[in-house]
Formats: sequence, C-alpha cells, structure tokens
Amino acid sequence: MKDYLSPLEQKVIAQMNLARTNPAACAANLESRMEFYNGKMLQVPGEIPIRTNEGVKAVEEAIRFLRAARSLRPLKVSRGLSLAAKDHVKDQGPKGLTGHSGSDGSDPFARMNRYGQWQRAAGENISYGDRTAEDIVMSLIIDDGVRSRGHRKNMFNADYLITGVAFGHHVKYGAMCAISYAKAYKDVQ
Repeated sequence: MKDYLSPLEQKVIAQMNLARTNPAACAANLESRMEFYNGKMLQVPGEIPIRTNEGVKAVEEAIRFLRAARSLRPLKVSRGLSLAAKDHVKDQGPKGLTGHSGSDGSDPFARMNRYGQWQRAAGENISYGDRTAEDIVMSLIIDDGVRSRGHRKNMFNADYLITGVAFGHHVKYGAMCAISYAKAYKDVQ
C-alpha cells in the first residue's frame, strides 16, 4: 500500500473496501458480535464494557442495511486526503476535541484543499475510542447514536471513490481515526 500510511491506517482502508465490495460478509461479521450485547451494554470479552445509545437495535439495523446493500467499487487512496485527515487528528487528539471543526476554524473541505482539490463531492468520518481497524469500521457502520446514520452513508456513498485515513492518540478517548472521502481529488505534488 502507500508508505505514508501506518499499518493500522492501511487496515482501515482494507476493512472499508471489504465492507463496500462485500457487504454481506460484513453483515455476517456484525451478526457474530450481537452475542456481546446485553440491552444497551456491549461487553466484548477482555475489554471494558461500553454503554451504547441504542444497543443491539442499531446493530440489527446495520445488518439489514448491509444485507440489502449492493457491492460498490473499492476506494482508492489519496496522499492529500490522508494528510488532511492527519491534520485533524493532530489538532483534536492532544486537545481532546471532537467534531468536524478544527481548532483553527477549518472544516473538512478546507483541510482537504490544503493538499489538493476535492471535486464534485466530499465528506469526513471520525471515530473516537476504537483501536482496531475492524472496530473503527464496524462502529461507523453501526453509527450508534447518530440519527442520520451519516457515517454509514459516507462509507457506502457510491459517489465517493477516493479516501484518506489518519489514526492517532486522543487524550480523552485514547484514540481517534479521521477518514476523508471525495468523488475526485487532485493531489498537489
């Protein structure tokens, strides 16, 4: 893969592409996780229990979505989009911030334009607390507590063809992963 991505960042891209190209396999993976829910509590063996907002209902909805989803093209990787995501991780992580606005007032689109030019469509996903590629991607697909399911919609948006990923430390949640998406992106050399 690309030398500007860490092994974990490469795995996040691989997991997203697996979900996009084979949503049924992703649904089967989620089904195997349902046994770890007790109401709204998620208790994976060996991990700290997590109180979710919606519980197993959000997982069941995600499974239905994946079972009905059509296969999409895998995402290509962009250095510029990865650098834009990295800027956000470097900004939010040490300060314990959350959300899509940077402490400098930047939004995802301005960060993407620092390293090139996004074209026609763009978006951003952020995961806080998840430490493995599989957990990051599954969390964004389940999208617990997000009414619009905007993270899931971004990941499965057929218009998005290019991505960039950055993972790093977050002082409040331990870890964060920012993911940039675009329909087209022209990297600045």
